[in-house]
Amino acid sequence: MATASPLDSRFHVVLVEPEIAGNTGAIGRSCVAAGAMLWLVRPLGFILSARQIRRAGLDYWPFLDLRVVDHLDEVVEALGRDRLWSFSTRGTRPYTGVAYRPGDGLVFGPESRGLPASWLEGRPDLAVRIPIRPEARSLNLSNAVSIGLFEALRQQVGPDEARPDRPSRV
Repeated sequence: MATASPLDSRFHVVLVEPEIAGNTGAIGRSCVAAGAMLWLVRPLGFILSARQIRRAGLDYWPFLDLRVVDHLDEVVEALGRDRLWSFSTRGTRPYTGVAYRPGDGLVFGPESRGLPASWLEGRPDLAVRIPIRPEARSLNLSNAVSIGLFEALRQQVGPDEARPDRPSRV
């Protein structure tokens, strides 16, 4: 079980074997906007210094809190398995039907295949889905991350925090 640390006060986005640099750059930008940490689990389908990451992340990338690890077990050790919500088209619970807490991780699989069945079967109670029409196999990864991350953030800060005349607590 993970122990309390400064990691507990924010959300974490975990990309398992991401394949597309542009998606990762856009996700990094969203993480900066939400105050979330981004974890990348190797192997990566691109080089981190790729032009596509810099382009999608714009000038936000230097502000990103990023960790690159070799295995998902490293994330489990840092955050705890019971704090990792798996986003998958095979999830049975809607992503809006769970209570996110600061320190939780939102885990997403590779663009071409999603999270492995063995990971999802290990904690099916933590597998969530974003409802979409059957004609669409899945959403773009950066869109799915934004949907999940900002729902988690919305649950913490409430609707009034989105007003421009109020300072953000995040």
